[in-house]
Amino acid sequence: MSLLSVRREVGEFRKRYKWMAGFVVLVFTALVARMMDLQVVEHAHYAEIARENVTKTLPLLATRGIVRDRAGRVIVTNRPSYDVYLTPSRIRDGDVERLETLMGLSEDARARFEQRLSEVPERRQTHQIRFFTDVSREALAALETHEQDFMDDRGHTPLDVVVAPVRTYPFRSLGAHAIGYLNELRPEELAELRGAGYHLGDLVGRTGIERAWESLLRGRRGYRRVLVDEDVEIDPALLEGDRPELVEPVPGRDVTLTVDMELMRIIERAFRGRASGAAVVVDVRTGAVRALFSKPSYDPEAFTSGLSREEYADLRDDPFRPLIDKTIYDTYFPASTFKPFAALAALQDGLIDPGERVTCTGEYSIGTGAGARHPRCTGVHGDVDMRLGLVQSCNIYFYHLAEVVGIDRLARMAQDFGLGRRCGIGINSEASGFIPTREWYESHHAWQGGLALNTAIGQGDTRVTLMQLAMAYAAIANGGTLYVPQLVQEVRAPDGTIVEAFAPRVRRRVHVDPSHLAYVIDALSGVVNDERGTAHEARLDHPGDVVIAGKTGTAQLGGRIRSEDEASRAAYERRAHAWFAGFAPVGDPEVAIVVLVEHGGSGGRFAAPIAIQILQEYLGNDVTVTASAADVLSHAPSGGGRGHAR
Repeated sequence: MSLLSVRREVGEFRKRYKWMAGFVVLVFTALVARMMDLQVVEHAHYAEIARENVTKTLPLLATRGIVRDRAGRVIVTNRPSYDVYLTPSRIRDGDVERLETLMGLSEDARARFEQRLSEVPERRQTHQIRFFTDVSREALAALETHEQDFMDDRGHTPLDVVVAPVRTYPFRSLGAHAIGYLNELRPEELAELRGAGYHLGDLVGRTGIERAWESLLRGRRGYRRVLVDEDVEIDPALLEGDRPELVEPVPGRDVTLTVDMELMRIIERAFRGRASGAAVVVDVRTGAVRALFSKPSYDPEAFTSGLSREEYADLRDDPFRPLIDKTIYDTYFPASTFKPFAALAALQDGLIDPGERVTCTGEYSIGTGAGARHPRCTGVHGDVDMRLGLVQSCNIYFYHLAEVVGIDRLARMAQDFGLGRRCGIGINSEASGFIPTREWYESHHAWQGGLALNTAIGQGDTRVTLMQLAMAYAAIANGGTLYVPQLVQEVRAPDGTIVEAFAPRVRRRVHVDPSHLAYVIDALSGVVNDERGTAHEARLDHPGDVVIAGKTGTAQLGGRIRSEDEASRAAYERRAHAWFAGFAPVGDPEVAIVVLVEHGGSGGRFAAPIAIQILQEYLGNDVTVTASAADVLSHAPSGGGRGHAR
């Protein structure tokens, strides 16, 4: 029985042995496979980790490209920022308190610094970490003076001051909406941008030129790899790799704008005393943007360095809206600045004889019976033809014109001149504005004939941006060429070599008879130079070589205000926007200008003087009121919200 039992146990063992042997072979096979994977397949990955354990990579930030105006004035550049880095593993007793004292940190700043220092993970203790950015010159001098106090017996210090470029804006808030600003990349954005070479903590353009031309301005960062501890013996093989120990940063490209900052200064002076408004000046021959001015503005450096929640809330909640670019983002009723396009619509289709007179009694009747309406004019103008209708800004004449021409012809001419369509300037969020048609009204509201009357005087649902209006008036001045507004003139390499220069781009040729344009230009000149013109009081008294043409506008925002005195007493939000749109000099136009004074009142009294002052200073001559527009323009044909617009 015992012998049988032994044989049975041996047989059972042999069966189990096979399974045990198979298990051992399987384990060793897995170990060998893993070793092969570590040594061969993933060798580069783990070698990189080993290198990172004994070395540190110091970023070398690229110098961002400089932005200049057309005359070479520096609009945006870089200055040195002194950033303080610490290596936590080298911090000794007393170093933290000594650093806080030399830096002059407040109690709150000390608490935040110590908390952040305590949260550094173990694997990062031997690496340099930036703790202070853009320290003051006083703090920097104190750190340099006491540098020896931080050194240990081997001459090692936990402290390192690194110079990094920081964006600076010499003109501060002037032109900030167009120039834009930078701020730090958010963690949630990094996943999308890491492939483009961005890293956490990098600054990125957020608005304006800084954002639109980010890819050229930013450059490409470099890096330097150094040993974590020079006293540690390290296998030279660990330092062998594909990456070199030094990669120089590549500076960003420089951008030259078409903007003239001296003109921007002129506009800023002209707007003194006005709480809110905007102005656009463009070259009528090329579409180049000479000025984009929006008031109030903000300091872009404050955004780059970082605003507190309270500071940002103050800007966001400011009733004058400093964060809004009023030149291209916001839209407004154009008021009477729209009337030249209504006149061109009538002339081009031959629907109205410009010499035919309409009697202005100060009131116009629409409909009959209980539903009749009686919109009023800005005055009693008597018998007026088309020219006088523009010169005196007679609403009654344009009510009559609208009934003859119709809303769709008005819309077609306005759209041909680019109104109600994005201009394509290429920065920020450009609004499209709106030009209503009969089809739109029929699909959204009940159609009424009086809607065309509101459109003809630039009220109702008609909305435009300042940029659209400036480009449209430039097209009137140059004979019908509508340009795409050009903001960037050229791109240069850091050594000054021109990489790319941009030529003017024509958006379309507006098909308008030259004689009709000449007629309207003559009338627009009369607005400023004729004694009956709505901008005549704003003219300058000193004769010169420049004749200005333009149109005033007073855009009503609510219920009609019957008198100027009442307007001055009305709440700010109820006051009309004051407009002036025009160009100069009439004989050989150079620039078109649009000025808007938000809630300013009458365009003739409050916007026209600003525009004329700007043109006088910029063109370098006194503006004349003695030259006859009829002498300049000899090809004219024969003949002379929902409220009023002047």
